Amino acid sequence: MDDRVPLVRRLKQRFRRGRLERLGVRERCDRPRTVLGSGSGAWTACIDGLDESSVVYSFGAGTDVSFDLDVHRRTGAQVHIFDPTPRSIEWIRSMDLPPGVEFHDYGIGAWDGTVDFHPPRRDTSSHFSPVRRYRHASAPPVSAPVFRLVTIAQRLGHERIGILKMDIEGGEYDVIPDLLACPVRVDQLLVEFHHAYSTISISRTVESIAALESIGFQCFHISDRTYEFAFMRV
Repeated sequence: MDDRVPLVRRLKQRFRRGRLERLGVRERCDRPRTVLGSGSGAWTACIDGLDESSVVYSFGAGTDVSFDLDVHRRTGAQVHIFDPTPRSIEWIRSMDLPPGVEFHDYGIGAWDGTVDFHPPRRDTSSHFSPVRRYRHASAPPVSAPVFRLVTIAQRLGHERIGILKMDIEGGEYDVIPDLLACPVRVDQLLVEFHHAYSTISISRTVESIAALESIGFQCFHISDRTYEFAFMRV
């Protein structure tokens, strides 16, 4: 752990990791790790075996696509970025994405249709969430399109996904059961779990991880913050 991280934050991170371990959640296997992206947009993944023929899906762009650009630059993989929320769409469409990186203005869901996304409190934030994070809403939700993973893969013509990254602000708990039943093979799954939200119990994260392990996904990385996880299908 970085010695530059303030002591209080390190103690909190150590407490959260210990709580996960007591609940049976820990890294189960070892894989080569590469940090992709920068700052709050950085993710740890295994890029061994990824090349120009590989496909990466990245759900939840916000206003940081450093991970997506980095994985494409390092591996040549075809990267598809997804985000249905208005601030992200406006921000990404102002960018000049390189060939091989494509943006889609819809998200992933447990069904094909629409989802109500609750806006963040700060106007500068792009963290719209499909779950209600606050007791008192500051603004009405925004309805936006989502599709099941199998639908998205069929639309884009993909049968296998090298890396699937999900940072979807609490929506992962509904999506994971549908993902488990999806015939499209996902080799590696990166997920930010949002049990830090007051409306989401840590038990939901434990249950989701157990479900992933039941079909052969094993955790090979837990971030220092203890919210970002990397799983390999073994």
